[in-house]
Amino acid sequence: MIRPHVSAAPLYAPPGIAAEGSGPQPSSENKARQETVTMIEHLKGYHETVDFKDRPLFRLYHNTEAEDYPPHWHSNPEIIVPLKDIYTVRINDNEYVLQEGDFIYISSACIHHLIAPPDGERLIFQPDYSLLSNLPELSDAVTLMSPATAIRSSEYPELTAKLKAAMLEIEREYFSNSTLSGAKIYSKLLELMVMVGREYAGSAPGFDASRDKQLEYTEKFMGVCEYINEHFSEDLTLDDISEMSGFSKFHFTRLFKQFTGKTFYRYVNIKRIEYAEKLLIDPSTSVTEAAVHSGFSSLPAFVRMFKQIKGCTPTEFRNMRDKTWR
Repeated sequence: MIRPHVSAAPLYAPPGIAAEGSGPQPSSENKARQETVTMIEHLKGYHETVDFKDRPLFRLYHNTEAEDYPPHWHSNPEIIVPLKDIYTVRINDNEYVLQEGDFIYISSACIHHLIAPPDGERLIFQPDYSLLSNLPELSDAVTLMSPATAIRSSEYPELTAKLKAAMLEIEREYFSNSTLSGAKIYSKLLELMVMVGREYAGSAPGFDASRDKQLEYTEKFMGVCEYINEHFSEDLTLDDISEMSGFSKFHFTRLFKQFTGKTFYRYVNIKRIEYAEKLLIDPSTSVTEAAVHSGFSSLPAFVRMFKQIKGCTPTEFRNMRDKTWR
């Protein structure tokens, strides 16, 4: 699958120029409030605890700090839109150099390193993970976007314009006192994620079939992903799932890779490791228990796959929460 490179648009137009479709601009008081908020307030080891003190379930920053943020992770996803100059995100061995107007979605529990230019500004939005994980279809899309999905405005101008409008509306509602503003932010977040999710699925090389068949296959493989998300801890085999979906093993393998950008077993293991991460956050759950409950038949297999996907062992991942960052 080809990952889209999408972008969102500037939050604020240049002085004296209203951004197209932006509506009323934030007041100087609200803008100042955004720019003075400290980005990382609670960091212990690599683990950042996001404080939803302004809005339950949401955190938004208009960040202008020429400051790098060390490798860290948090339990909620993160959306970043550079408004002025570049912004660099490093995840494992991948580096995303975002230009003005680019957009990136970073999955929850993903260790990332943020690098700022000497002068610049960017919009950073962190919604609570439960807002996305509790909807089956959206949970499928989020898995497909893991660990990060970057979208470039130069490649997706129409999608960029729509994402820009959604982000601007989220910003306005976040700093407003309007009735049901939290509900409006959530609706815009869902709208944004649906746009990105559909564009992501639509960016695949394409099924070798007619347009009608492509739509049929897309619907079928969304159902397959939903089934995996609900049964990943069970003994899922390629033979069983391909038969259940009505394809030969060879045909299913090819189509699944086209749709998700991952092999069948890679996708299943990503879902298992995502669940294991949540279990490991609880100190009362042993590494062995996390392995068993997330669907692994042996501890060595779990440790090996965890390190392959996360870049560290389960024990190292757990210790990151308690190790003081120096």
